[in-house]
Amino acid sequence: MKIIFHLSFFICLSFISFSQTVSGIITDDKGNPLPYASVVVQGSTHGTSANNEGKYFLHFSKPGQYALIAQYVGYKRDLRNITIGNVDIELNFKLSLVDFTMEEVIIRSGENPANDIIKKTIAKRPYYAKQLDKFSCEVYTKGIFRLRDYPNKIMGKKLDFGDGDTSKQKILYLSETISSYSVDKPNNTKIEVLSSKVSGNTDGFGLAAPQFYSLYNNNINIGTSLNPRGFISPISDNATNYYKYRYEGAFFEDGRQINKIKVTPKRKYEPLFSGYIYIVEGEWRIHSVKLMLTKTSQMEFLDTLRIEQIYTPATNDVWVIQSQVIYPAAKIFGVDGYGSFINVYSKFVVNPDFPKKYFSNTILEYKDSSRKKTDEFWDETRPVKLMEEETKDYQKKDSLEQLSKNPVYLDSVDRKNNKVSLMGIVLTGMDFNKESKRAEYHLKAITENIGFNIVEGLSVVLGGSYTKRLDSSIGRRRLRITPNIRYGFNNHHFNSYISVNYTFGKKYVNSISVSGGKKPFQFNNASPIGTRNNTFTTLLGGKNQLKLYEAWYFNASYAKGIGSGLTWSIGIQYQDRMPLDNTTDFSFKAEEKREFTPNYPYEIVNSNIVRHQAFSANFGIAWQPGARYIQLPDQKINIGSKWPTMALIYTQGISGFLGSDVDYGKWKFTLTDIIRFKLAGVFNYRIGAGGFLSTKEVGVIDYSHFNGNISRFATEYLNSFQLLPIYEFSNTSKFYTLAHIEHHFNGFLTNKIPGFRKLNWYLVGGANNFHVNKNDYLEVFAGLENIFKFLRIDYVFSFRDGEGGRSTIRLGLKRTLTRTPED
Repeated sequence: MKIIFHLSFFICLSFISFSQTVSGIITDDKGNPLPYASVVVQGSTHGTSANNEGKYFLHFSKPGQYALIAQYVGYKRDLRNITIGNVDIELNFKLSLVDFTMEEVIIRSGENPANDIIKKTIAKRPYYAKQLDKFSCEVYTKGIFRLRDYPNKIMGKKLDFGDGDTSKQKILYLSETISSYSVDKPNNTKIEVLSSKVSGNTDGFGLAAPQFYSLYNNNINIGTSLNPRGFISPISDNATNYYKYRYEGAFFEDGRQINKIKVTPKRKYEPLFSGYIYIVEGEWRIHSVKLMLTKTSQMEFLDTLRIEQIYTPATNDVWVIQSQVIYPAAKIFGVDGYGSFINVYSKFVVNPDFPKKYFSNTILEYKDSSRKKTDEFWDETRPVKLMEEETKDYQKKDSLEQLSKNPVYLDSVDRKNNKVSLMGIVLTGMDFNKESKRAEYHLKAITENIGFNIVEGLSVVLGGSYTKRLDSSIGRRRLRITPNIRYGFNNHHFNSYISVNYTFGKKYVNSISVSGGKKPFQFNNASPIGTRNNTFTTLLGGKNQLKLYEAWYFNASYAKGIGSGLTWSIGIQYQDRMPLDNTTDFSFKAEEKREFTPNYPYEIVNSNIVRHQAFSANFGIAWQPGARYIQLPDQKINIGSKWPTMALIYTQGISGFLGSDVDYGKWKFTLTDIIRFKLAGVFNYRIGAGGFLSTKEVGVIDYSHFNGNISRFATEYLNSFQLLPIYEFSNTSKFYTLAHIEHHFNGFLTNKIPGFRKLNWYLVGGANNFHVNKNDYLEVFAGLENIFKFLRIDYVFSFRDGEGGRSTIRLGLKRTLTRTPED
C-alpha cells in the first residue's frame, strides 16, 4: 500500500508541477522580426506577444494537442498544430503580407465601399461596446522608454541620469507588472497588481495600466495631458463628419472576410486618428487596428503616438482584446525619446459573477508581495521575452541600486550633484541632497529673498528648508523645517520665524504643522500680493500694493484623512499685532506720478491698527463623495472622483485667552469641481458662501477678505478677482456669495481658423462674481492660453452693480490659472 500511495503521490505531483514551453521567433517572409506579434492558442484567450525582436515563448501547464496561431496586423495568420509532451518545443513562425483582393467587394458606380462598411460598423458599435460591460482578465504590462539623444545641459544644468552611462542612447525607464483587471460598468473598476518589477528600484512600483482604448467608445481618452478633449473614434456615431475612408482590399481568415480600411482625417488640427482599421465582413466588428496620433491631432507633449490592437474570439459571438501596444515618441528641449508599452491580455472571463462588495473605492491596489517576486518567477511567468538590452538594464541598474545603498557612494554622488549654479542662485533656488541621511536642503533664490516695499524699504530674507524622509523613498513620513530671518533696512526691524511640518499616516495623509516667531503679515493673511510683484510695482509704477503689520505669532494645526474622500482639520492661532508705517517714498517713477497710499486698508478704515492680541481656533472639513484611491502597501492616495469637493471651515475668535481682544465667529463654504465636456473642453468652477455669525470684537485683519489683484500679472483665477482692489469690499457681513468659473476650450473653435490653428493656442473664458451688502461685483474675461506651452493672456472687464468699470490685460502662467485652489 505504501508503494501505491507514493506512486500516486508522485504522479499527482508531476501533473501539478508540469510546465513545458514553446518558444521561437516570428518574422516576415524576408526574415525581419515582427515586433510584438501575438501568439494565441486556438479556441482560447491563452496567448502571448513577441518582444521587440520578434522572440516569444508560451508556457503550457498540461500536455496534449494544441493549435497555435501567430498573427500580426496586416499579415496572414499562421496556424501550427503541436503536441506538448515532456520536452520544450522551438517553433518559429514566418508571416507573409496579406494578399488583399478587390474581387470580394461589389463596387457600385459612384459609391465608396469603405463608407458602406463603416456605416454598418457604426450601427453595430453600441452592441459590441456593451458586450464588455462586465469582464475580468489578467494583464501583463511592460513599459520601456529609451533616449536616442539629449543635450548635455538644460537651462544651464547638466543632465545626469545617475547611471554612469554617458552614451546618448539608453534605456531611461523599464518596468513590468502582472495585474488582475475587473470591470463592471458603468462605475466599477478594480486593478490588483500581483507582481511588479522596476529596473533599478526594487522599492518602486511598475506601471499598471491594463485599460485598453476601445474604439467602440465614441470618445477615447488617452490621458488628459495628451488632450483633455479626448480623441474621436473612427467608428463613433458621427465619425463620417470627421473622417475619410478608403477601401484597400480584403483577406480571409477562418472563413471570415476581413476588410482593410484606411482612415484619414478630413481636416487637420482635429482630435483624430489616421491609419488602418480592419473590419470583419458581415459581423461588422473590429478585427485589429493600426492607428496614429500626431501634432496635427492636437496632441500635446508627444510628437507621435501609435496604437496597435489585435482582437480574438472568446466565444462564438464575443471577441476580446488580445494585445495592445502603444508607441510614444517625443522631442522636448533637445531630449529625443521613444518607447513601447505593451499589454498582453489572458484568462478573459465575460460576465463573471463578482462577489458582493468585490468592488470598492480602491480602484488600483499594489499587493505588498508584488515587489518580492524572484527573477526565477519572472522568467517563468512573463509572457513577453526580454530582449538582451533589457536583461542587461535590469542587471546594471539593480547592481547600481545595491551600490547606492552604500553611504560612501551616496556621498560621492551628492558631491557631484550638489553644485552651485548661477541660475539656481538668481531664479530657481538651490537644492543640496544628502541621500545617505535621506535629507534635502533648499536655499531660496535671490529674487525670492530680496524685495522692496515702502514700509521696510529694502528687505532681505535669509531662508530655506530642511526636509528629512523618515522612512523609505516611497514612504509618507517626512519632516520639513523652514527657518527664516528677515531684515528691513529702512525700519531697522529684525524678524525671525520658523515652521515645522510633519507628514505621516500609513493609510491616509495626516499632518501636524507648527510655526511661530515674529514677522510682517499682510492684512489679508491669505497674502494675495506677491513680493516680486510688489517690488516691480513700487519701483517702476509708484504704487504700494502691500499693506503690512507685524506680529509675534504662534500657529498649530492638525489635519487627518479618514477615507471616503473625507478630511478634517483643527487649528489654533495667536498673534500679538503691531502697526507699521511707511518709511520711504522711493521709486524710479517721477515723484508727481507716484500714488503711494497709507500702510493700512484705507478703503475701509480711517487709521492704522493699535497694538492688540488675537487668539482664534478653527475647524474644517472637506469631502469629495465617491473619492477613489490607489492603495500602496503603506498608504492610500486619493485620485478624486466625478463629484465636486465640498469644504467648510469655521473660525472662532476667543476673547480673554492670552489677553485676546477679539470675539467673533465666521464661516466659509466652497464647492469646487472640474467638468470635462470631451470635445467641447473643460469647465472649472469654484462657488461658495460665508459670513459672520457674531461680531462682538472684530479687527480689520479678521474681516472676510476677497482676494483682489492690482498688478499686471494674473493671480489664481479660481481664487481671486483680477481687477478688484485688495480691501475695498472686505466686510463683516452676515452673508456673502462668491463664484469663479472658467472654461478651457483646449483647441475647440480655434482649430477651425486656418494658420492660427498651427500655433496650438487655445481659447479660455470665464467670470468672477461676489455679492455682499447689496454690492454686486462681476468681472468677465476672455483670452488665449498654451502660448509657448506655459503663458496665458486675458482681457478682463469689470462691472459694479451692473455698471461697466475697468478693463485691462492680465498676463499669467498656465500652471497658475488651471490649478484648483484650496483654502
